[in-house]
Amino acid sequence: MAAFKDFNFKLVVVEQLMYIDEKLTPRFSLADLLKEKGLGDDPWEYAQQHGLAYQVVPEARSYFEALEISDDLLADVEELCMDGGNQVYQECAPIWDGEDDLFDVASLDDLVLLPNLRRVLGSEFLGPELRNVLNTRGVVAD
Repeated sequence: MAAFKDFNFKLVVVEQLMYIDEKLTPRFSLADLLKEKGLGDDPWEYAQQHGLAYQVVPEARSYFEALEISDDLLADVEELCMDGGNQVYQECAPIWDGEDDLFDVASLDDLVLLPNLRRVLGSEFLGPELRNVLNTRGVVAD
C-alpha cells in the first residue's frame, strides 16, 4: 500500500476515488462516524462544541491518515480536482469556508503514486512552483 507524504494531497486523491469515481469504499461520512462513536450525529455541532472551527476534526484526520489505497486504485487516477467545495473537505472540517490554507497542498512528492495522472483541475491553488512540477511531469495544469 502506498504511503502519502502530504496529507492534503492524499485528500485530493480520496476526493477523486471515493466521492467522484466511487471506487474507494466505503464512502466516509463524519456524521456516521460520530454517531457510531456516540458523539452525536451533527458534524457542524460537534466541531462547534469542541472548538474545531476551521480545523480538521481529529476523528476524520485519523480515519484518512490510516486509510489505505491500493496501487491498483492509484493507477486508475487520471484527473484530480482541487476545489474548496470538495466533499472530502466537508467531511474533514464541517466548519470551514475555504478562505484559508487548511487544505493547501505543500508538496507534490506523492505524484509518483499516480502513474497515470494526466490533468489537475484547480491547479491555480498550487502556486507557480508546484504547477511547474506538474508541467515537468507532463500533467496538464488547468
